[in-house]
Amino acid sequence: MAEQMQLPPQNALFEALSEDAGFFVKAGRLIESGQSEYQAYEVWDTPQYGKLFRLDGFFMTSERDEFFYHENLIHVPCIAHPAPRRALIIGGGDGGSAEELFKYSTMERVVLVELDGKVIDLAREHFESVHRGSLDDPRLELRVEDGLRYVREVAPANGERFDLIVLDLTDPIGPAEALYTSRFFDECKALLSEQGAMTLHIGAPIFQPERLRQLVDNLRAVFNKVSPYFMYIPLYGSQWGMAVASDKLDPRALAAGEVDQRIAARAIDHLQYYNGDVHVAQFALPNYLRRLLA
Repeated sequence: MAEQMQLPPQNALFEALSEDAGFFVKAGRLIESGQSEYQAYEVWDTPQYGKLFRLDGFFMTSERDEFFYHENLIHVPCIAHPAPRRALIIGGGDGGSAEELFKYSTMERVVLVELDGKVIDLAREHFESVHRGSLDDPRLELRVEDGLRYVREVAPANGERFDLIVLDLTDPIGPAEALYTSRFFDECKALLSEQGAMTLHIGAPIFQPERLRQLVDNLRAVFNKVSPYFMYIPLYGSQWGMAVASDKLDPRALAAGEVDQRIAARAIDHLQYYNGDVHVAQFALPNYLRRLLA
């Protein structure tokens, strides 16, 4: 007999995925909370995910499931690139994306631009298991400033070029909304090297189909090759979408065996999720997604 369904506990953390649906996580113990200049933050120690943090009531990352998000965001484009050397992260103050980038021995420089310095402070204090020292790696240039201004003004003035641009952002609402427009994508494209690519998350197709469709349309208006791919992320409570956008780089062209060969040749270790079979499978779209993104 199936185990009896349990109602949500009173000490539950809820997150809405749409106006009609959401999910909960048992709260456990509140470690820290407050209001930064930009957003409300909470750090919890939970039974399911260990330490996690939320911004404005939205789950951001946890120490037990962060690899679902960070490994897929970074390795899908990076393994397709012949030798990624320079990367720009917009957002990503928890350091998880930087940690994955530094698994590549070719990586010489990563610029991380985080709007809210409090996110970096929280990561340093509570989430070493996410960043694993990457926030103090000498190859990291850490900038606490507006990512839009950096892409629009600072990087062009300095003649910067990147092999990978990672938009490791909150959802496209509030301060982050301007960073999901075709204009911003075009400004990012201007900073990419010849075989460069941009990677980002695009949301939950079940609960945010129009958002996902619009973001893919915005990417297609700028880049020749837009490759959406999907996985389940436990902390986000849903199937989740990401995309790689480039004029030349196409991660869909790699077979599973080639991906595994590159992982071995580049000595990329400590992967909990990503491998060649996963790389290929995530681009296989069910019919409802094909229609949504047609």
